[in-house]
Amino acid sequence: MRNIAKTTTLESRFPLLAVENNCIISKEGDITLCFQIFLPELFTIGADVYGSIHSTWNKAIKTLPDFSILHKQDWYLKEEYKPDFENSKHSFLSRSFQMHFNERPFLNHYCYLFLTKTTKDKMRTQSNFSSLCKGTLIPKEVRDKEGMRRFVESVAQFQRIINDSGYIKMDQIEESAIVGTKDASGLLDQYFTLSREKDVPLQDLGLGAEELRIGSKRIVLHTLSDTDDLPGAVSESQRYDRLSTDKSDCMLSFASPVGLMLSCNHIYNQYLFIDNSADNLRKFEKSARNMHSLARYSRANQINREWIEKYLNEAHSYGSPSVRAHFNVFAWSEDREELRRIKNDVGSALALMECKPRHNTVDAATLFWAGIPGNSGEFPAEESFYTFIEPALCFFTQETNYQNSLSPFGIKLVDRLTGKPIHLDISDLPLKKGVTTNRNKFILGPSGSGKSFFTNHIVRQYYEQGTHVLLVDTGNSYQGLCELIKGKTKGQDGVYFTYTEENPISFNPFFTEDNVFDIEKRESIKTLILTLWKRDDEAPKRSEEVALSNAVSGYIERIKYSAETPCFNGFYEYVKTDYRKVLQAKEVREKDFDLANFLNVLEPYYRGGEYDYLLNSDKELDLLNKRFIVFEIDAIKDHKILFPVVTIIIMEVFINKMRRLKGIRKMILIEEAWKAIAKEGMAEYLKYLFKTVRKFFGEAVVVTQEVDDIIHSPIVRESIINNSDCKILLDQRKYANKFDEIQKMLGLTEREKSQILSINQDNDPARLYKEVWIGLGGTHSAVYATEVSQQEYLAYTTEESEKLEVMTLAHEMGGDVEAAIKKISLRKIKGLSKEDN
Repeated sequence: MRNIAKTTTLESRFPLLAVENNCIISKEGDITLCFQIFLPELFTIGADVYGSIHSTWNKAIKTLPDFSILHKQDWYLKEEYKPDFENSKHSFLSRSFQMHFNERPFLNHYCYLFLTKTTKDKMRTQSNFSSLCKGTLIPKEVRDKEGMRRFVESVAQFQRIINDSGYIKMDQIEESAIVGTKDASGLLDQYFTLSREKDVPLQDLGLGAEELRIGSKRIVLHTLSDTDDLPGAVSESQRYDRLSTDKSDCMLSFASPVGLMLSCNHIYNQYLFIDNSADNLRKFEKSARNMHSLARYSRANQINREWIEKYLNEAHSYGSPSVRAHFNVFAWSEDREELRRIKNDVGSALALMECKPRHNTVDAATLFWAGIPGNSGEFPAEESFYTFIEPALCFFTQETNYQNSLSPFGIKLVDRLTGKPIHLDISDLPLKKGVTTNRNKFILGPSGSGKSFFTNHIVRQYYEQGTHVLLVDTGNSYQGLCELIKGKTKGQDGVYFTYTEENPISFNPFFTEDNVFDIEKRESIKTLILTLWKRDDEAPKRSEEVALSNAVSGYIERIKYSAETPCFNGFYEYVKTDYRKVLQAKEVREKDFDLANFLNVLEPYYRGGEYDYLLNSDKELDLLNKRFIVFEIDAIKDHKILFPVVTIIIMEVFINKMRRLKGIRKMILIEEAWKAIAKEGMAEYLKYLFKTVRKFFGEAVVVTQEVDDIIHSPIVRESIINNSDCKILLDQRKYANKFDEIQKMLGLTEREKSQILSINQDNDPARLYKEVWIGLGGTHSAVYATEVSQQEYLAYTTEESEKLEVMTLAHEMGGDVEAAIKKISLRKIKGLSKEDN
């Protein structure tokens, strides 16, 4: 008798019987194993990897037995970024970053795979035999236990093949995640509410020909269920023109237009039905003979015969198993106007795949019902088409959105597609996984590419996570951030060294807070004095080195046990008086150590001399325990006297941190100053630094903007690049014609080249950001966006007028840079001018 009931309960029609041992069992006796799939991130892989992924799926599917169904279900849900305001460790800038992205909408992706074992009869089920149309459902007994055991074994083999690929990860979903818990909704709850939020009540379903509705959410369905709707040719991947250039190709999967590139709430279902291939081919052989005998009566019969024979030839020539496939897109909205727009968007996405968009209303209810996790055995057979595994797999989406690093340490960047903040670890996690062998970084970006802005963003976040940061700069790029830290710590941190005539740069190499002079400290003092005493081309004699070493040791022993304030003046006086007596007692000859010459050469650095300020600072500043130090050396980088001294001080400070700060992260970042350092005979220091800093929980970062620097400098080529497993490049369009040389020098692959040349090609005009490419160990790379809050921008900006505005207001407010930034940012957000309150 025909069922004419228009309203019924979900319980009476529900097709699933139980969930046992992490398997879904239907009332018809089908068994389904559920998995979550983790795909590669968007824009991070090339055509070769897409080909490998396609081949992996093909190998895995061939392990499944006959009368199996593969149902891949990709969820794309519009969500909002929820910042962690509960974290009390958030600084002013960190909190402003979180506020800037609060409730930022983005499209999130979840991928599930359901593998079902059914029967030959169920594989032929038509839409009118769906459980939606039955009066009652009587559970069937699963009799073929041996067949089920073999199915479970084949699925285990399937999972192993997928996971061994290295590109896709496949984790089985446990029972609690299928049925849900008190704290989280399960797969079944999510499907019947079209939501992943917990505590969403079940709502009434409207499964009619005119409308498909869940609560207030109205659904439109587009299907690919007929070969007439498919393109003439398919491939594993396709070129994404908006991020490609004439020198590079950005590749996405063939089905990406209905994946992350379709910006609406939707589910993309992909079905493969593994029939008995031999039976299918016999049926086609019979059909081909019938078409041949009827060919004289209709040209359509003749054409169909040719197509069937091509299909059979393909199957027999290459041993390709015959399968059936179906693909559909469920999209929904609560607003009817938006639903019309979504309907057009889905149609356009399918058209980009060269498919014929078909809006399906006839079988919408049964297709929705078959999409229930574990219920693909009720899929209506007339909605599928015959094909082979290889072309069917081209319709699988093969990428996901950017994922957060599973690490407590890291930096915040932004997803280039949606603008969602991403937690990214480019130091510890890659080292732990063996992707990199050190934490060093090499940053290349032309002027105006946002290089200093990006490095400000990095060092600020490293500092806030406990890192000792030492910066060597030539352009006041970090002045704003340093002053902010200084004000926040009330002068206890944020040390800014720069040279002006009114306030020349000065140090005290003999001062330490703990009165500890280890071998590194002693050696740095000796190197400093030797640099002042001898020219670069004048090597000291062995006797002179010994005499100098004894003088330094003698002075250190003297200040250890006296109330005398240590400084260069004291050392000079000690050598002039007490140490002179020591030399006389030892009868050291003048030709072995010319004391008069020594004192004469060092006199300019002694009290009353031309450079008496340089080594006699009275600030008693021990840089060992200062966590944010900036050396701004632009004014002295060409000074023959000051620059070598400052360079040695920088060396001594960081090496001292390396040696003495056990278990504490430290970073040295050298901007364009590295060129000057390398010229002054400090190349060996750079080499030593980049090779050994890893052993002391540290990282060295070099920043440059000139292409010729990396192409022609042996220091960069041999020491910096070879020992920097993390390479960071900004917009390289200025160097597009030179990029082949850069690619060769940095050892970049074609995929990495394509990623780099896509930087800033398709930026969202509604957002203010610049993109950056990060490559790790030559195997992992992606492009991210550097987008920050208004407050962070004012702290990082290198624009002179903006910096001056911040510093002037801070001076008026008693040196409170944070308060100045807050006031200016509030004014800018409200669109007020400087004169407005």
